[in-house]
Amino acid sequence: MFEGSSNLLGLLAGLLTTAAFVPQVLKVIKTNDTKSLSLSMYIVFTLGIFLWGVYGIQKNDVPIMLANAVTIVLALIILTKKIQNDVLQK
Repeated sequence: MFEGSSNLLGLLAGLLTTAAFVPQVLKVIKTNDTKSLSLSMYIVFTLGIFLWGVYGIQKNDVPIMLANAVTIVLALIILTKKIQNDVLQK
């Protein structure tokens, strides 16, 4: 499961790409401003992350499973706020 340098590389890549979403999530939570974010991008992105997570489960690939589990939570926070602010408010 966690053996080899390729898993270490995968974990590092997953950590960095997942951490990249944290500032955006914090900004959305703090300001509640989602006007400049693309709804269609976050829908497609969240679906893609979900599918990557399923792929990681099928492959029993821990780095893919972990990174996508955390990333989907972060993406869903932004997507939910975007829908609340820009779709349901209209």
